[in-house]
Amino acid sequence: MDQKGQKDKTNGLLEAKKALIEEINALGIENLHVQDLNLLPGSFVNLEYRLSNGQTVKLLEDDKMYWGNQVEIPGNERCLGLAADEGYLLVCEYGCEGADPEIILYRKRQGQGRS
Repeated sequence: MDQKGQKDKTNGLLEAKKALIEEINALGIENLHVQDLNLLPGSFVNLEYRLSNGQTVKLLEDDKMYWGNQVEIPGNERCLGLAADEGYLLVCEYGCEGADPEIILYRKRQGQGRS
């Protein structure tokens, strides 16, 4: 790939990242405001959630990369975590080392359907 092609690809990623940050901040979830996102491997952010019926589920794929971040909740030992790809957005709350995670929001991204 030539330098122009590489620059266009980089600019496209930066624009997608900026749009995702705006999407996350517009959710209106208390204490959730991000200024940056990091590329994180699914194996690092794919927590196991206990559903109301007692079953456990993982919502992400270990072998994918996700945009994500962690936000500390003021006055609380728990954090908000988020992970997103081109199709889905996950926001969760968890304790130290990802303990006792709870799903806050899991949805298809608006206008971001997979083809």
